[in-house]
Amino acid sequence: MEPDTLRALLDPASLALLDGVEYERGRELQIATRLRSELAERGLPAGLAAALVTQAELRQAAPAKFGPFADSLLFTRDGLAQATRLPVAAHHAGRMRQAALRAGLDFESAPIADLGCGIGADSLAFGGLGAPVIAIDADEVTAALAAYNLRHLEKVTVEHGRAEDFDPERAELLWLDPARRSGTKRGGQARRLNDPEDFSPSLSWAFGAAADYAGTGIKLGPALDHGLIPAGWEAQWVSHTGDVVEVALYHGAAARAPGRTALVLGPAGAAEVSQADLPATATPEDGLGTLGTYLFEPDGAVIRAGLVTALCGPLGAHRLHEQIAYLTGERPAGGTAARLVRTFRIVDTLPTKVKPLRAELIRRGVGRVVIKKRGADIVPDVLRRQLRLPAGDPATLVFTRLGDRHIALLVEEVVEETKDRP
Repeated sequence: MEPDTLRALLDPASLALLDGVEYERGRELQIATRLRSELAERGLPAGLAAALVTQAELRQAAPAKFGPFADSLLFTRDGLAQATRLPVAAHHAGRMRQAALRAGLDFESAPIADLGCGIGADSLAFGGLGAPVIAIDADEVTAALAAYNLRHLEKVTVEHGRAEDFDPERAELLWLDPARRSGTKRGGQARRLNDPEDFSPSLSWAFGAAADYAGTGIKLGPALDHGLIPAGWEAQWVSHTGDVVEVALYHGAAARAPGRTALVLGPAGAAEVSQADLPATATPEDGLGTLGTYLFEPDGAVIRAGLVTALCGPLGAHRLHEQIAYLTGERPAGGTAARLVRTFRIVDTLPTKVKPLRAELIRRGVGRVVIKKRGADIVPDVLRRQLRLPAGDPATLVFTRLGDRHIALLVEEVVEETKDRP
């Protein structure tokens, strides 16, 4: 967005016009044409119409991350894509409040530096809990939109600047979200960076900066190599409603204990598992390679954190294969563990070859299949076409390995039985 367009967008008359735009995909040209006429009547540049249409489109998508706040915010396309979901931002704020308490600080008077603040999601959560926040972003347009989005929080200030130039004497706690995309556009979006030293700021700079603060949190993408986690830091993989959204690295008073943890946030609440929950020995668990009554699919955050076997004890389960993230056991998941997995009752073991599998599914009246796989060399969409099933009932198939054998399982997801039990 050009600076002149940004200034025009922030004009109260433009914002009032934006509130009345009803975006509908496929009608962008008609909407923009009507807006140009209204802009001319109000003495505003006609070129602002495209920006208003884009904002209306992004506001329609934003409730998935910002809930009821979406209609009062402004966005860039990349900023919305990379923004922290509000429930996850609320978790970050809770972690930083705990860090302040552990460091002997008053959270409501200890400034948090939010470096790489983007459009302001995390600062919104920090400020909402009463913390003073200094939000910084290196992109001028993004910083201006963050200032608008955070305008109602008196203890939050927004500045345009580089994280590397921020004076650590100005803050007690650090929250850092390095830019992990380049400015080079491919297909309309910025290219994702894979080397942490190409992040802005680099990961090595971030690790060094942490020493200047009582507590630090660094938000990164969930594909982070475990080998990059420094000794003494906590790495927490987070999923929200089934999507693995980040790994956050914590240092100083922000780290509860060194090592890897996985946090699952969902409608039933939060559940967590940590490296301390792993079995004490690395010997294979009892039952490895045998099939139980239930199949458990660990949440993606648990898998990313390398903590699948930490669930064996709470579930009374074991792995089907030592390298595959499926567990099996004789009882459905209960308690906190139920929030960390999806539970399926194993109905039967079916043939893995297409022709006999098709015949068996037709015999059972199955006409539509959801295909899940781990450790199986199949392409679900291709297999679904090869099955050519007639109309019938839905079913779920799981292709995986049991020891050295490839197997296909007919399963039914267990919902009621996975609710918390005393």
